[in-house]
Amino acid sequence: RDLRMSRGLGDVYKRQKSRRIKMLREDLQKALKESMLNKDMTTVGAVRLIIAGMKEKDVEARGKGQKEASEAELLSMMQGMIKQRNDSIKMYLDGHRQDLADKEMSEIKVIEKFLPKQMSEAEIEAVLKTIIASTGASSMKDMGKVMGELKAKYAGQLDMGKASGMIKSLLQ
Repeated sequence: RDLRMSRGLGDVYKRQKSRRIKMLREDLQKALKESMLNKDMTTVGAVRLIIAGMKEKDVEARGKGQKEASEAELLSMMQGMIKQRNDSIKMYLDGHRQDLADKEMSEIKVIEKFLPKQMSEAEIEAVLKTIIASTGASSMKDMGKVMGELKAKYAGQLDMGKASGMIKSLLQ
């Protein structure tokens, strides 16, 4: 009986995740249609890039025997897109190209609409301390365990680069 209950909860969790992925895909398609009707080319371009990245992740997932990319993979992909744009903004500003930097900033705003609320530094630190305690991490050798757990549970909700630095300081 207990085994069936735990399986049932796991199935419910999988269905909820599946619904969230489906909703994300539907929201992207809806945003694309609306932005095309409104002739908002910045949003059209950014949403098309997200959809293209999503299709690429789906192809990779099918190669691994999965039906489609997981929520964590899609959120990580969008985080990566934001990171790329931030890098581009820095280069454009160094090259005195404010117009291109503004374009990248507006694309970041569009991508962020589809990501979950970002965690604050205090929230990240609290989560990291909980994960470190639950995994029993005590040294830098255990950083991989902590990062793996963090990516599995909080993908898309925080900057993994910033979290990595925080993990290093907590494990020393």
